[in-house]
Amino acid sequence: MTNNDRPRDFIRKIIDSDLENGRHAEIVTRFPPEPNGYLHIGHAKSICLNFGIAAGYPHTRVHLRFDDTNPSKEEQEYVDAIKADIKWLGFDWGDHLFHASDYFEKLYGFAEELIKKGLAYVCELTADEIREHRGTLTEPGKESPFRERSAEENLDLFERMRAGEFPDGSKVLRAKIDMKNGNLNLRDPVIYRIMHTSHPRTGDAWCVYPMYDFTHPISDALEGITHSLCTLEFEYHRPLYDWVLDHITISCHPRQIEFARLNLSYTVVSKRKLLKLVNENVVSGWDDPRMPTLSGIRRRGYTPAAIRYFCYRIGVARKDSTVEVELLEHCLRDDLNENAPRVLGVLDPLKVVISNYPEELEEDLPAANHPKRPEMGERKIPFSREIYIERGDFMEEPVKKFKRLAPGREVRLRYAYFITCEEVIKDDNGVVVELRCSYDPETRGGNAPDGRKVKGTIHWVSARHAVPAEVRLYDRLFTRPDPEGDGDFLGCVNPDSLTVMTDSRLEPSLAAARPGENYQFERNGYFCLDSGDSTRKRLVFNRTVTLRDTWNSRRRLRGDLLRGQQP
Repeated sequence: MTNNDRPRDFIRKIIDSDLENGRHAEIVTRFPPEPNGYLHIGHAKSICLNFGIAAGYPHTRVHLRFDDTNPSKEEQEYVDAIKADIKWLGFDWGDHLFHASDYFEKLYGFAEELIKKGLAYVCELTADEIREHRGTLTEPGKESPFRERSAEENLDLFERMRAGEFPDGSKVLRAKIDMKNGNLNLRDPVIYRIMHTSHPRTGDAWCVYPMYDFTHPISDALEGITHSLCTLEFEYHRPLYDWVLDHITISCHPRQIEFARLNLSYTVVSKRKLLKLVNENVVSGWDDPRMPTLSGIRRRGYTPAAIRYFCYRIGVARKDSTVEVELLEHCLRDDLNENAPRVLGVLDPLKVVISNYPEELEEDLPAANHPKRPEMGERKIPFSREIYIERGDFMEEPVKKFKRLAPGREVRLRYAYFITCEEVIKDDNGVVVELRCSYDPETRGGNAPDGRKVKGTIHWVSARHAVPAEVRLYDRLFTRPDPEGDGDFLGCVNPDSLTVMTDSRLEPSLAAARPGENYQFERNGYFCLDSGDSTRKRLVFNRTVTLRDTWNSRRRLRGDLLRGQQP
């Protein structure tokens, strides 16, 4: 990306100013996920921002730091998934991989420093009592009865906390700031708590663990972070961020800058709520293709390029807004339309017998892999006497404007011939099970030498050569644009978010498809081979996105797809 192409958001303007006035010669940012769940589309915005800044300036780097200070909720599975997601998006942290647990000893030392300065104390109030003492936005808090303990007593108690003498929840270490401060985060916040829980990296070496608001600024400073980019909910935590760094002996003081998080319509991006979807079996797991997790949308068939372009389009702002999911789908279609090869796939097959086509004859008909990308080459599609078409492409009593196959009507088979329906065969229940048609051998390739035109073109596959497959048609997981509007997000789960087609038939080239590969099934949408359930003997394809916006087909993409924020 050239300097002219580089986004010009308020964060980059701050960085430009810091470089120009000599405040920094090198820019260092970080992405600090907590490994207690899978990354989602909202995290993609932060990833693209931090790594994008590094790509746009000389002498920059990005740190990946795992905020692993709560061992009761963290798992190696999440660490591995987070790494995989960042790599998939196209970014690399190189040698700059860190863990907050790397700094446990130093963090403990800084806590002791605050105690010695009379700026921290051991408190024995329960969690509920601390909450009651904190006060409200209109009422000041009440000081803890343990607030005036001597530094010597606090040091002794803190050491004994570390030694494991006290049970969980019996004592905490609190910063001694101001119980009357208008910012509740400065009303003697807890900075250490007791947890007799084994840590994935440090084992049982520790039974006291630092809180995020204490760990975050110190970790940033130890790593030499210059710009600590956080979402808006951390704005009211910034005074505490600065207070911690101002009152310990440390040479670096990073600048915390807040930006608007990604709010996406028809989507929830709360880890707690995503976990509830998984635990209550609303979805099949964190990587369910209906989930907004990066592993879920990757499995569904989203591409890294589409996600990066989407994050570029929405930009970075100071004010919260909601981005319409149509914009995300638009960015995806743009990428897939340009890069996905075309294939033929019949999702709901209806058998057609071409009566006048020789039974022993087979043909290989040429078809371009992409109509606008000749460099993608050409493939051969087998054609034979018996084919499958979409059941929806036939209507025995066609309605007005129906231009596809009907009794006595001629249509074009894509890449093949003109056929005319001559007979309809039904089962005992009156369900159409087969069509008998005739073909015009002079129309090979889909054109009539006499110049006659047909109104409809339909796709097909050869029954003899078709590959059987299961096709999963995914739709939005929620029926409301704001699924959290009334607090009952489970109450608006879309019952039609997944439709499974168990008897689909695909052109034989798809037998060689690999998991995650994207295709356009002509006239049906964009699909990819499922990476979870598909096998060589049982192919499973996921619909990534429809060819058009079927939820909002009358609405054109325009500036108001970003409510309150222009691209």
